[in-house]
Amino acid sequence: MLQRPPRRPQFFYTTAPLPCPYLAGRTERKVVTELTGPEAEMLHDRLSRAGFRRSHNIAYSPVCPGCNACIPIRILAPEFEPNRAQRKLAKINADVAGFEMPARATAEQFALFQRYQRARHGEGDMAAMGFYDYRAMVEDTPITTGMIEFRDGHDALLGACLTDWLSDGLSAVYSFYAPEAERRSLGTWAILWLVKRAQQLGLPFVYLGYWVPESRKMSYKSRFRPSEVLIGGSWRMLQEAEAAPEPIDCQVKESIG
Repeated sequence: MLQRPPRRPQFFYTTAPLPCPYLAGRTERKVVTELTGPEAEMLHDRLSRAGFRRSHNIAYSPVCPGCNACIPIRILAPEFEPNRAQRKLAKINADVAGFEMPARATAEQFALFQRYQRARHGEGDMAAMGFYDYRAMVEDTPITTGMIEFRDGHDALLGACLTDWLSDGLSAVYSFYAPEAERRSLGTWAILWLVKRAQQLGLPFVYLGYWVPESRKMSYKSRFRPSEVLIGGSWRMLQEAEAAPEPIDCQVKESIG
């Protein structure tokens, strides 16, 4: 009788405490596990539904002491309807097209990445990343990943979004864009593009990572409706009263995480 080979055990580890990148004065800890081997894709799928995120070949989830401010959030793509401000962006960005590219780092992407980091996150660790660090972020992936490039009618690269393909949706890993094109709200536009692409592919969700209502740069994620949040181990509909109000000018500093 044929026997199934024993499954390799999956180990999870807890990181050392570090300062929280979203809320001043708080401490961040994560539970992490490696995504590797022939079952990496399936494991990543399961962990994404459990609120984990991916960085390189690591999946992680916050386990911060005394804090549950980071709430996993995903957009219900088939039911999504853009609001007034998001429809306005469609007109502003009528000349912008998205192109699905392989997960390969380019000098053009990196130049834009550097401009974005210096303008928006100059004090952060990512502002000091060199090209090989950037290439590792893009290319060190054990799963189906691509880079969405956003270009205008003159083929100028305006933005990019590193994106994972899941069995039940698209997961926005990290986005960056031309900081001088503030009027275009390209971070929001990238998410709208992913929602439309998920609809075309018949996928139910677009995963946005963690919604942090107390953090201005992370609170915008609740503006994409309808959406679900993972609380107490169960996904539930985000209620209108919980969502962040839409800024009048739509110019908000977005960050996928």
